[in-house]
Amino acid sequence: MNKINSYSTGVVSALAVFLGLVVGAIVMLISGYNPISGYVSLIQSAFGSSLNIGEVLRSMTPLILTAAGFLVAQSAGFFNIGLAGQVWVGWLVSTVFVTTHTTDSMVWVIPVAVILGTIGGAITGAIPGWLRAQFGASEVITTIMLNYIVLYIGNTVITSLPGKYMSASDTTANLSDATSLRWSLLSNLTGGSRLNTGFIIAIVVLALVWFIMKKTTLGFEIRAVGLNMDAARYAGMSDKRTAVLAMALSGALAGLAGVTEGLGTYLNIFVQSTAPSVGYDGMAVALLASGSFIGIALSALLFAVLTVGGLGMPLVSGVPTELVSVVTATIIFFVGANYMIRWSLVKLDEGEAKDQAKAAAKKQAKAKKEDA
Repeated sequence: MNKINSYSTGVVSALAVFLGLVVGAIVMLISGYNPISGYVSLIQSAFGSSLNIGEVLRSMTPLILTAAGFLVAQSAGFFNIGLAGQVWVGWLVSTVFVTTHTTDSMVWVIPVAVILGTIGGAITGAIPGWLRAQFGASEVITTIMLNYIVLYIGNTVITSLPGKYMSASDTTANLSDATSLRWSLLSNLTGGSRLNTGFIIAIVVLALVWFIMKKTTLGFEIRAVGLNMDAARYAGMSDKRTAVLAMALSGALAGLAGVTEGLGTYLNIFVQSTAPSVGYDGMAVALLASGSFIGIALSALLFAVLTVGGLGMPLVSGVPTELVSVVTATIIFFVGANYMIRWSLVKLDEGEAKDQAKAAAKKQAKAKKEDA
């Protein structure tokens, strides 16, 4: 067991990505496509122009924030499945607020909208945290159910807005660049992409969360409760308070991701059949990062490249975009099956050690014969 756990998470994650790409290549071959041209077209589509690079960075933004939120909850021993719902609440609250206050001074409307969206996500995250702390309710079940509750409440709010705020019966009117997180400098630098100040916010917030988790008392308490709740309680820490705070912080980060989607990417909000998928993608990014904050940025970059680059694959090489989903899902599978990867590495090392021992024994026997 010690040997299996001796391999760094970075090595295991890198192997998971490699194996995912290999499986994707095999699927392409079986489907009659050239995997080399498929992957080359993916890279070209992601980095072939400043516009696409801007879209890659834009796509990274909510992934960084939701992954950081998942990591905070995971550090406290929680599996926050409700990130998608928390993203939706942040998106809804911030966008509706700006939409209904477009005649006011934008100097204060945008900051308030960002704060309100973040608070909305925090409250949505704190509810299952409180239920777990007070009644022992499974946060997995409560967050899944809460996703549906906030989704349909949000859809009702959107369709109930006065007509003057709507562009269609199920979509609010688009916000202007002046009433959003868009910044013409970033857009111009990236060929007119939707890259916005949300990306800068995400990088700053990721660094701030790292500081909180690694350098503050709150971060220590969150990690202590996650490692051993009984020991943390014995040391005088309030496990219930810490549980609620961890889930609230997790929800706040997801809510902020929703703010960047509404005020930075789409500039409106519309009725949706499911909670935003970026919440679930953020979970995958966090799992691939394996507890590393730098890993979150790198994993978010990988998923963004797969997403943006995958859109151009059918045009360049004819490979269907759905194959990117196969690669992504396979990577997540191997991350989840990291024990299998670690076990395989141990067996490879043991086999190499045996081969070296046999070679040494043969060399020693040969030397004895020569001496005789």
